[in-house]
Amino acid sequence: METIFAPWRMEYIKSKKTEECVFCKCSVRCDDYVLYKGKNIFVMMNRYPYISGHLMIIPNRHTANYEELSQEERTEIFNLLETSFKALREAMNPAGFNVGMNIGKAAGAGIEEHIHLHVIPRWEGDTNFMSVVGNVRVIPEDVATTAAKLVPLFKKYHQEV
Repeated sequence: METIFAPWRMEYIKSKKTEECVFCKCSVRCDDYVLYKGKNIFVMMNRYPYISGHLMIIPNRHTANYEELSQEERTEIFNLLETSFKALREAMNPAGFNVGMNIGKAAGAGIEEHIHLHVIPRWEGDTNFMSVVGNVRVIPEDVATTAAKLVPLFKKYHQEV
């Protein structure tokens, strides 16, 4: 039997869950996985990714509802989505992307109290089948390594509007 080692998952499994929103914690907004801090929005790597390069675009303001975001916040989200595409293409050369928000528990939101946009690079023949047949995910690159590649690319590609 083949073993796939993913030690970073145990940190999440054993971690104490708090009532405080994970995206509102200063410790999260200041860690090495933050790729970019904008006026209203920040971008960070997903600590528990579906695949290498999985990042999230997150409003600074705590809200569970997209319709509560200001026009300025919505514009910044989509400007950073474009930057994310450019940075991920240069760093990882994906063949495509999955982009989405899971709004509400019924929609599959793991952190339902603070909306966020997932950006997931994809490749032909990537490890999607492993989740189905093996009930595991294969992440070929450490999250910190990916973050280190992407930070300079966000600086290169993102221009404040």
